[in-house]
Amino acid sequence: MPDPAKSLLERLTEFLTPQPTSAAERRQELIHTLREAQTEGLIDVDALSMIEGVFQVGQLCARDILVPRAQIDWIDINLPLSEIIKNVIAAAHSRYPVFDGSRDNVIGTLLAKDLLRHSSEEDFQVRDWLRPAVFIPESKRLSVLLRDFKDNRNHLAIVVDEYSGVAGIITIEDVLEQIVGDIEDEHDIDEEADNLIALDNGDIRVKGITELEQFNEMLGTNFQDDGIETVAGLVIQHLGRVPKMGELIEMDGIAFEVQRADPRQIHILLARQIPKKVNPD
Repeated sequence: MPDPAKSLLERLTEFLTPQPTSAAERRQELIHTLREAQTEGLIDVDALSMIEGVFQVGQLCARDILVPRAQIDWIDINLPLSEIIKNVIAAAHSRYPVFDGSRDNVIGTLLAKDLLRHSSEEDFQVRDWLRPAVFIPESKRLSVLLRDFKDNRNHLAIVVDEYSGVAGIITIEDVLEQIVGDIEDEHDIDEEADNLIALDNGDIRVKGITELEQFNEMLGTNFQDDGIETVAGLVIQHLGRVPKMGELIEMDGIAFEVQRADPRQIHILLARQIPKKVNPD
């Protein structure tokens, strides 16, 4: 821990001077010092949050924040053009991974603007307008990936596992959100009415920022907690921490499965009613 007798300026100066301590120890010392600076009013909360986010980006890798393959809006190159256009308009993304035969056989990335701008041209072929797909391993550091996105002007990468199968995708927005917080873009659920989406299997897809009142109204539940307004906040309060992707949390007859989360927040959950056990007579 930093010496409380030393001034903030002295501690910051020491941090910039090489010391025989580990990188992890010095990083924690700097974060502690910056938090004190925020408490003293020298920097604001948003600035502190972004600085901490920069440190997180240096420690996280692609597998920590990717969008799982089950949640990807794919384009099948073998579909009729009219069907592809219909799917693109419905999903409303700017970029799509395109596969041929198998979803592990990604042949490129399709930009919605290319499709919608040129699809009416004579002899238009989707294959002719595919951009090269960028493949990265699950272990790729976010700091390196962000630099690659910037240098190569890519916005989407295909994440592959150790067996060369597609594990998911990651966008430049996903990385930047680790620094600046949630970015509302075309990959997010934008309308309040879409915060809760009923799926064919009976599950409810829930955006983390959904208000408890809206959630209770749809599912007939009665979740309440002083100071907690959102479903994500309720789950985090219940656990005492931010859950990991894929984690299952049961609360008052509802099972929450975390579908998308990062170390700081929950983005998407699945909610389902837990069947009541019938006691034999």
